[in-house]
Amino acid sequence: MHIGYISIGSNIDKELHIPASLTALESYFGSLTCSSIYESDAVGFEGDSFYNLIVGFHSDLGVKEVAKLLRQIELDNGRERNSQKFSPRTLDLDLILYDDLIINDGRLQIPRDEIERYAFVLEPLAEIAPDLKHPISQLSYGEIWHNFDKGNLKQQVVTPIW
Repeated sequence: MHIGYISIGSNIDKELHIPASLTALESYFGSLTCSSIYESDAVGFEGDSFYNLIVGFHSDLGVKEVAKLLRQIELDNGRERNSQKFSPRTLDLDLILYDDLIINDGRLQIPRDEIERYAFVLEPLAEIAPDLKHPISQLSYGEIWHNFDKGNLKQQVVTPIW
């Protein structure tokens, strides 16, 4: 049984798309471990704020099969197939970790470099898996978050109304 972590983000109808993504993920993977939901400013463009969270799951599927499922869930939630990286989105599902795999194969990068770059990925990951170690640096996500520069941190835990 594999253990994976998915970064979930939305800034278009997020009150609709975040719960829909969780329902879809539960239908494929069963019980999920969910972080708090963090609201953060858009990064790389001007736009509405995002809701972000991390979910952990178990699966017997291969890593590429999981990535394909995530892409389909995005499309089912109105994601444009050719959407730009820094743009508004209905739903963004990124497989950020899968066991201790290290992959850099075109569109599939694991571990995702966003883990160490963006607080909206790292903080919720450190919340639910503080002792898990990054497969390359071997530092725990709790340690990485502790050492993260929080000087310009613009995110907060929110309690969504859904």
